[in-house]
Amino acid sequence: MIAVLDYGIGNLRSAEKALLRVGAEARLVASAAEAERAAGVVLPGVGNFGACAAALRESGLDRAVLDAVATDKPMLGVCVGFQLLFDDSEESPGVAGLGVLSGTVARLTGAEKLPQMQWNALDRVPGRESVLLAGLEARPWFYFVHSYAPVPTARSAGAVVATCDYGGAVVAVVERDNCFGTQFHPEKSGSSGLAVLAAFAERCAVVAAART
Repeated sequence: MIAVLDYGIGNLRSAEKALLRVGAEARLVASAAEAERAAGVVLPGVGNFGACAAALRESGLDRAVLDAVATDKPMLGVCVGFQLLFDDSEESPGVAGLGVLSGTVARLTGAEKLPQMQWNALDRVPGRESVLLAGLEARPWFYFVHSYAPVPTARSAGAVVATCDYGGAVVAVVERDNCFGTQFHPEKSGSSGLAVLAAFAERCAVVAAART
């Protein structure tokens, strides 16, 4: 079972339904105890970084994310859920992220209008293999809705496997061990997005089987 963390932010059902569509057993969970029994964890998120961080901590589900990372259980952050994996955000000064990956979430720069609300192609980082993008074309397209994106420190920069171009290179996918994150919305990205979720579900199954 893949636990989609239900901390009251955004349309969580869309992430759950997309996972079900690719054949995964997915369920919304509202407690860290439920998530502990899962083979993988998904942290969605939309809206304001600070509001999402507060809601996650109030729900106690921040522990589900940190426990998953600590035990090398597959964990996927999506959009603001992805941003919450970092230290903090310019959007909400003084609000701490989860600190799983080092870096700050910064407002996009350049002349392009904000938010980026469009389909955009990914540029893979040369020499870095990707679990989530395996099997997809060289420059797959995904749907983005955001005004901020992570800027990793040198310590976490090696986790970046793909960027997109929006007034410069924008971090779009990170992968470190079994910790994954996408700035785009896979559940809104057609067949390519479903392929990403299927790859994540497969990783969950492989890790769970290895532990039995």
